[in-house]
Amino acid sequence: MGKALLIIGFILIAFVAVTLWRANAREAAAEKAYPPEGQIIEVKGYKVHAVVRGEGPDLVLIHGASGSTRDYTHTLVAQLESDYRVIVLDRPGFGYTPRLHKDGESLEEQAALLSAAAAELGADRPIVLGQSFGGAVALAWAVHHPDTISGLVLLAAPSNIWSTPIDPLYRATSSFLGAHLLVPILTAWVPKSYVANALEGVFEPQAAPVGYARHFGPGITLRRKTMVVNARQRVRLLPDIKALIPRYGEISVPTELLHGDVDTIVGLSIHSELLVNQIAHANLTVLKGIGHMPQHVSQPEVLSAISRVAARARLQ
Repeated sequence: MGKALLIIGFILIAFVAVTLWRANAREAAAEKAYPPEGQIIEVKGYKVHAVVRGEGPDLVLIHGASGSTRDYTHTLVAQLESDYRVIVLDRPGFGYTPRLHKDGESLEEQAALLSAAAAELGADRPIVLGQSFGGAVALAWAVHHPDTISGLVLLAAPSNIWSTPIDPLYRATSSFLGAHLLVPILTAWVPKSYVANALEGVFEPQAAPVGYARHFGPGITLRRKTMVVNARQRVRLLPDIKALIPRYGEISVPTELLHGDVDTIVGLSIHSELLVNQIAHANLTVLKGIGHMPQHVSQPEVLSAISRVAARARLQ
């Protein structure tokens, strides 16, 4: 019996050692293959990764859950930089913007950091575009920092109360034990095919654009700290949204909402169809047959919405 326990103990120790080695190696390889695209600026003692391209009115782009600047630099920035000074920011804990703390940053904390980062880059009152989780951060920006924003464009943004329970994986990876036991295993051993399938699921019913996965660099998202941050921010999203809802009426900047009518990740009927009546003079464009990623599959409509906001804000 004692010998069997020793063998089991040795196997466990070996598995842990190999897992940590493999996780470290995968993270290092991901960061080597996908280094920062832009510049690292210091904002109130914190570092923020920003990609700045083009000339014109300032336009800030905020990515969604599990994302980074690379979600927008795949193709959308190239469509915008001839007309706008585009500023793409990594949210705290993603890409190359370090987390602010271990608890999962609130929407208000993220908005405070990113609005300050934009100001540091000389964008005092940009148009702010956010997709999915980034849209919720953009809403917090408009509510908590109304004097630092000229217009709002929200793509498939969560904005109202939902009843779907938190994904069990988020529950697990946001916990102390999950962060220290499960997350290293996922980082070390999740196959590339799983990541590719997950990306396809986010784009359904459309397919991911050709070359998107290669440009996006899923290995950056699979880093241990990033996975934990993503889960903890996701767990606190609903309470943060509940706190924002009573203040939507304070938003006075030109606002455009775009939402696919077959989006199964953030439902049109319980989010944008309610939000359009909660923000004065907001406009909703329903994208027929479109899922959760309009910044890739409905770019003409996205460009038109940005142009409308710029015109209404008298920036063009």
